[in-house]
Amino acid sequence: MNALEEYLKGYVGGVKSLLVGMRTSMKVFCQKKITEQYPENRSTLKLSDRFRGTLTMPHNDKNEHRCVACGLCQMNCPNGTIHLTTEMRETEDGKKKKVLVKYEYNLGSCMFCMLCVNACPHDAIRFTNDFENAVFQKEKLVMTLNKK
Repeated sequence: MNALEEYLKGYVGGVKSLLVGMRTSMKVFCQKKITEQYPENRSTLKLSDRFRGTLTMPHNDKNEHRCVACGLCQMNCPNGTIHLTTEMRETEDGKKKKVLVKYEYNLGSCMFCMLCVNACPHDAIRFTNDFENAVFQKEKLVMTLNKK
């Protein structure tokens, strides 16, 4: 009798699992379909605010950015997408200050993990919703962000 009970228990468990899977499939099947007709709807396309497309360095009206060349974004990048070139310059009052010369970003190797944006203490970099980044030469994916 023990083998029969075990068989029935397994049979009932299998049927229950099948019904749960079919219920999930039918629920998804009956939902309204959300298909974006891209590129026809390019002007009305709505992307989530959380979408990460391209890293950018915002500049103000005087073409200045907030980056102080601390290097935290470069250190937090897990695969070396960001490369900073800095130099020490002397200010008017005789103090030495680290200045950003070149901020290179390689879109082709970026994982869009946002660790660089989260690490930046001055909000100098952020991700935009730009997603059309296809190029034929991978060298074009290396961008200099501190020049506008």
